[in-house]
Amino acid sequence: MADQPLLNTYGRLPIAFDHAHGVWLHDTKGQRYFDTFSGIAVCGLGHVHPAVTEAIREQAGKLVHCSNLFHTAQQHRLAQKLCNISGMDGVFLSNSGAEANEAAIKLARLYGHSKDIAAPAIIVMERSFHGRTLATLSATGNRKVQAGFEPLVSGFVRAPFNDLKAVENIARSNPNVVAIMVEPLQGEGGVYEADPGYLRGLREICDQQEWLLMLDEVQTGNGRTGRFFAYQHTDVVPDVVTTAKGLGNGFPIGACLAKGATAELFQPGHHGSTFGGNPLACAAALAVIDTIESENLCERAEKLGNSLLKYFRDHFEGADYVRDIRGQGLMIGIEMSEPCPELVLLAKTQGLLLNVTADRVIRLLPALTMTDEETAFLADQVVRIIKLYAADDRERPRR
Repeated sequence: MADQPLLNTYGRLPIAFDHAHGVWLHDTKGQRYFDTFSGIAVCGLGHVHPAVTEAIREQAGKLVHCSNLFHTAQQHRLAQKLCNISGMDGVFLSNSGAEANEAAIKLARLYGHSKDIAAPAIIVMERSFHGRTLATLSATGNRKVQAGFEPLVSGFVRAPFNDLKAVENIARSNPNVVAIMVEPLQGEGGVYEADPGYLRGLREICDQQEWLLMLDEVQTGNGRTGRFFAYQHTDVVPDVVTTAKGLGNGFPIGACLAKGATAELFQPGHHGSTFGGNPLACAAALAVIDTIESENLCERAEKLGNSLLKYFRDHFEGADYVRDIRGQGLMIGIEMSEPCPELVLLAKTQGLLLNVTADRVIRLLPALTMTDEETAFLADQVVRIIKLYAADDRERPRR
């Protein structure tokens, strides 16, 4: 019998949160913590944003759920908004990023079968993360996520991230490839940016080979990198783009968007979701998009991100315990020279919630709505805690 009724799927810190506001989370003991990663890129507007709260409250008093066998105004409004922003032509609404990526994978397979390819394959990247369903964890480039869940779903071909030649080699050797699935900026993998020209190069290869270019913007979408979608930093237009996380600011919702003929592949019976795109989720997402647009939060994220990157680079210049500092907008990675799991616990004692991914990368995903004062506080505290950790680490005995 488990000690608690929850299955043991998370290594939880010993904190129970009671309420929140903006960048601050408050626990049941009255202690407050600065949330540097917004529930893993979810609460981009900060916790309990009034516009989202009001939208949920108002919609809950009207209509919470309606079967997708019928129409709702909220779903159509959200779909049109997302198409206008993205340049896509159609949307499938789901409950999560993994589900949005599942829809993209199914679109690619339908596309492949429409070309009489019996076993269509998708090129995916090393270090990638696309979700934890069987298909999306099979697409993910992280062996830890996959271990214990074999046999994996077939139909994925792996290539190094930022390596166009590797993709070209696959094109010459594998006639079953029908699509490329890639994150414009790898989040779980360690905050790795696409090189200049990488997405454009992938677009050119896809055009030459008649493949679909599918971008996973589950984490990078909704203003996080300084544009609503990260691909909008370039002139590249994908065939499919997925997003979730920040779209509902904490309310579960995901979206798979498609363009041109790809948007016409799904027919009734091909795919579905009981809860996907319900009126309550759509109302929350509409409030998020309206706030991002009305408060110019994409521009704000770009400005604050550039400021933080400069601050960290200036303060850690020459520090041998920091290997690299990288990112785009308010998606920043500080890579330490060694694995640093203890840093999370140290930060907790200082009232700061930090996330470490890929063993050694401090991943900062703060709210797009941070004030200048909160941004300065975040910068100062992160630098102070890393230096404190580094000094303490030097005093630990080595095995």
